[in-house]
Amino acid sequence: MIHIMLCCASGMSTSLLVEKMIKAAEEQGIKADIWAVGANEVKANAEKADVILLGPQVRYAQRKIESEAPGVPVAHIDMKDYGMMNGKSVLKQAVELIQKKK
Repeated sequence: MIHIMLCCASGMSTSLLVEKMIKAAEEQGIKADIWAVGANEVKANAEKADVILLGPQVRYAQRKIESEAPGVPVAHIDMKDYGMMNGKSVLKQAVELIQKKK
């Protein structure tokens, strides 16, 4: 089971992307726990995450989030993938980041 946390300004705008990622994971036979939080909730959720992906509206906070989640890969979601709600592509990005960490 992999654990993917998405982060945006309030945790609301990424909820549709979470749904699309869950669907893509199911289609690919990947067991994944995927959820979204607001930027102020990262620290409380960081130890549950294998990777943290940031929405475009919180890219500016990447260093702060990295400091709140030591050892967890943090990256920003491609703006095109985010805008198109491309769950398959964002899932692929998350899986690759987790594999690089191992």
